[in-house]
Amino acid sequence: MSATTYLELSQDGGGAHKFYEVTVEGTVVSVRYGRIGAAGQLQTSTFPTGEKAQAAAARKIGEKVRKGYAPAVQGRRSPRPVTRRQVASAPSTARSTAPVLWRFRTGSSAFGIHIDEDRCWVGNQAGDVYTLSHTGEVLARYSLPDGVKCLVADDFWIYAGCDDGKVYDLSSKLPFAAYDIAADVDIFWLDIREGVLNVSAADGGLTVIDHEDEYQWSRRSAGDQAWMVRADEHAVYHGHRRGVTAYAPDGGRELWHTPTQGGVLFGWQEDASVYAGTARNVVQKLGKHTGAVEATYRCDTAVYSCAASPDGRHVFAGDSSSSVYCFDADGTRLWKLGTGGGSALSMQYRDEKLYMVTTDGSLVCMDAGESAVGAAQRGTVPVARDVKSAAALPTYTPPASLSAVATISEPPSTGVVVECVRTGGKLRVHVVSNGFEPSWNVQFPRDIREAGARYVVDALHPAQGGFYRVRGEIRRLV
Repeated sequence: MSATTYLELSQDGGGAHKFYEVTVEGTVVSVRYGRIGAAGQLQTSTFPTGEKAQAAAARKIGEKVRKGYAPAVQGRRSPRPVTRRQVASAPSTARSTAPVLWRFRTGSSAFGIHIDEDRCWVGNQAGDVYTLSHTGEVLARYSLPDGVKCLVADDFWIYAGCDDGKVYDLSSKLPFAAYDIAADVDIFWLDIREGVLNVSAADGGLTVIDHEDEYQWSRRSAGDQAWMVRADEHAVYHGHRRGVTAYAPDGGRELWHTPTQGGVLFGWQEDASVYAGTARNVVQKLGKHTGAVEATYRCDTAVYSCAASPDGRHVFAGDSSSSVYCFDADGTRLWKLGTGGGSALSMQYRDEKLYMVTTDGSLVCMDAGESAVGAAQRGTVPVARDVKSAAALPTYTPPASLSAVATISEPPSTGVVVECVRTGGKLRVHVVSNGFEPSWNVQFPRDIREAGARYVVDALHPAQGGFYRVRGEIRRLV
């Protein structure tokens, strides 16, 4: 005999929009959770007796009820709106004309990419995020509940924005949900800086959320289909169907608006400029302070992605015909080559390598150095290595509840102790260990907060704005 409890948390006017279902069947407890209207993730546990299984289920349900979940009828609430980017792309070709060094096929169309000094990150629409070395060795896999829209970095921290409306912190082995976007926001793209999240949406909306996952301000730009958002200390740069609009990061005052040649499909930024790839075959370089168009880079078809070298000397673009371009800073086209693996939906340049994620779900590493490109233009390209995933690849999934977090009985010799306290009706996390500012909040995963609970984290880092950010593993102190 089985018993099922179905709960939902849906906040009117924005916030969470998710379900939690617990089923007890004999000694087995199954937990299914995720975005309302989606299949969600399933986790099962087996207990020595039926009584222990019932007790465990009651604890799980109690945790969720205390967080605001309530009994509901499945199917009554509508799912969160989700737009999966539909793009036309030339088919993959049998042979690349670009000097592709290696290719990793993720198994599903991919948008998310981030390349740092240690590894390459790629996220696809199946919810898989893989990390690879720069030489193409697959290191780990994160399995998230829904499709990955984009990957963004904020110093050490790596975040994945997903179709379930959550933004997951991938900086440690367990991917914790760090932000929960309003249920009525159809997320297109994200950027994050000093813990402040900027969200662009299908309707042209821009929403800004602070480190406590709390709403700060929002604006509606002149055009919809907002596929670009980039942020720095001076502004938030929002690209949409009618151009790029810059807003002040504190309060959202409009600083400037620049119409572009076609709707913006992708955005990139360097220190003094933002780059907008558009549906009318160009990348346009805009000055950050005034919004003036400083250069235009012309491609042969619609631009799906773009990037620049850190010094701005070279600008790259990927088009709808599975080609990749390189331009000089003034707009002169230097070369155009075929990727052989679909159109690049996102890209990043680092250390004379151009990394792209494509419509066929591949992460591609291309040698963009002068000698390799010159050889390719003469018809000589390397044989691209097809990277295979390791059979025993470690896979990390988000914890369903506090009970999934590792526990320790005594604080280790290293690490920082923090405590979850209820302040003004809200759960906040403060530092207990000496040597820290006790009045500052700690940015901490909401799904594992419990009043009175103490945790040990590997390290805390101060952030602009007067709060701490967790670095490394989180364990509960019991």
